[in-house]
Amino acid sequence: MTAAQAAIVLDSPRVEDGAAIWRIARDSEVLDLNSSYSYLLWCRDFAATSLVARSADGEPIAFVTGYIRPERPHTLLVWQVAVDREHRGQGLAGVLLDALTARLADRGVHTVETSVTPDNTASDRLFRSYAERHKAPLSREVLFDGVLFPEGTHLPEVLYRIGPVNA
Repeated sequence: MTAAQAAIVLDSPRVEDGAAIWRIARDSEVLDLNSSYSYLLWCRDFAATSLVARSADGEPIAFVTGYIRPERPHTLLVWQVAVDREHRGQGLAGVLLDALTARLADRGVHTVETSVTPDNTASDRLFRSYAERHKAPLSREVLFDGVLFPEGTHLPEVLYRIGPVNA
């Protein structure tokens, strides 16, 4: 862990963090931006399966959101991961992902799923390195073909399935 990472506090998101999380997602320029309302709901309803990284002043600077799949209670679906521009390049996304999955291991979670578009090289690197760190197999398959999205320009969403994860 770097000195910069040591100064950061990992915490469950609070409703008051919703606006900051929305801004971080918007400024990522690669994530599909959801409504600001959805981030408020996420902080309320999925706080137990999500994390924020806070700077020394307590403001969110990064987040990972996820949920336990109802039909697969041992699987965490990672919805979004983003780091504020000023804090990128420090490995913070990986720290958040590791911390979240370690937190959920005692609930029996041993598989991580996410979806990544083919042009999102940062997410591809993040989840590949996560699988390597945890010595877990990684499989990929198209989850949603781009033609399923109403805007007609969306790239396919590729499902990454990682697991079983060694905490």
